[in-house]
Amino acid sequence: MTAPETPRAAWDSEVLPQGEAKAAAVRQMFDTIAPRYDLINRIMTFRLDVRWRRKAVRLLGLPANSIVADLASGTGDLCIDLSRVGHRPVSVDFSFGMLAADRSGAPRVQADILTMPFPDASVDGVTCGFALRNLVDLPSFFDEIGRVVRPGGRIALLDVGIPKNPLVRWGHSVYFGKVVPLIGGLLSNAPAYRYLPKSVAYLPPAEVMVASLRDAGFADAEHRLLSGGITQLLVGTRR
Repeated sequence: MTAPETPRAAWDSEVLPQGEAKAAAVRQMFDTIAPRYDLINRIMTFRLDVRWRRKAVRLLGLPANSIVADLASGTGDLCIDLSRVGHRPVSVDFSFGMLAADRSGAPRVQADILTMPFPDASVDGVTCGFALRNLVDLPSFFDEIGRVVRPGGRIALLDVGIPKNPLVRWGHSVYFGKVVPLIGGLLSNAPAYRYLPKSVAYLPPAEVMVASLRDAGFADAEHRLLSGGITQLLVGTRR
């Protein structure tokens, strides 16, 4: 008798999941990769992820002691950077595995960031690191952060980007599509790190995201490319 085949993970598919199937796959995937998530991030970005997060915190531009909700907070890297400059972060994530690995010391909340358990206008700012493409409904997320951020509050949202320079774009696609899954497979979960490069396809163009943020109440929303375009940053002020 042949051994039964191991069931494929929900995120291990050529076709990207949609809707509730996507939400379930994302939660299970991040529960799975949480233990070595930080290590692989540092290796695959050559520690550039540290620079990107600190730039996002600087451009948040809020006074010390501000309450900042870090959404899809993972293991708490952004919360640590927020605390370092005197803010009061709250770590919010869909994945219990990620929250269990959070080492920031910030208050932790397990929640769907499309329907946050916060009152209207209750936080001074919002950060989000590399999770926009994992959301089921991005315009609804922008509306939700528009609801919880007070007037005059600020947002800084990071995610992967697509470089405009053709040569840089080609090199990045090879590295992100081939090398990153190899690193992830050696150190963590191969299907997860095959999914992550493909998930860039979920992201709409920059101008669409900026327009959605402005519709959600961030009238000065703007888009910036970092490190030659391999990362993008959306910032804005709640009017």
